[in-house]
Amino acid sequence: MAVGADEEEAAARPVAVADVVVLVEEVGVRAADSVRPYGARAPQEALEGVELRIVGGKSRAVDGQHREVRATEGVEMATAMYRDMARRLAVTEGVTWQERLMEVQRGLRRTLLGYRDGAKVFSGTRFTDTGHAETMDAHLRVLVDAGFTPSVAARASFIVYSFTLGFVVEEQAVEPMEGERARGYDLEKRAERIGADYPLAAAAGADLFLDFEERFEEGLRAVVAGIEATLGPASG
Repeated sequence: MAVGADEEEAAARPVAVADVVVLVEEVGVRAADSVRPYGARAPQEALEGVELRIVGGKSRAVDGQHREVRATEGVEMATAMYRDMARRLAVTEGVTWQERLMEVQRGLRRTLLGYRDGAKVFSGTRFTDTGHAETMDAHLRVLVDAGFTPSVAARASFIVYSFTLGFVVEEQAVEPMEGERARGYDLEKRAERIGADYPLAAAAGADLFLDFEERFEEGLRAVVAGIEATLGPASG
């Protein structure tokens, strides 16, 4: 999560949306772009066909039944999510830089999974303040103390962060919240649709749409090993 050059302007900008109203229609689409930032923790059935209208800083539903989801006054969702992660992240002292990278990404994934479409909400969004700077600085310091230059430490962190975001986007498409599984991911039906002409593609379903915890750990280790081999202090 990066802060742009105009972060002071962003910090001063008031957050318009305080009340969020989700409209549930008879026929819907999954988590429309307009509702993603404010549909956190809403039940899956409430997000099947949602539409959000924001008018003059206030959210208003038009036609049909609706339910209100209150957002924190003056705090954008991504900032609140980061604070949530920072509060819950237990970082072990004296760990290697590799372990530090993995600990932080595990904490990020846990936080994102606590919100419906959490990874989509969090990615590409600026923070509303600079409260993240302390934890970010401490994180980068671990890498710099291990021999990374400040620039490479930042890039290495961004690489593994991007892996986590992308992974959780795909994970939440299949399992929007804990205990839920989205329609359209039946592995047997998938294999039948693909057919015997493409046996490798048909058999890949289990490796793509199951066992997310194990696959995240596998991917995280691979990314960190790649960073060590190409960007690490001993790589040159």
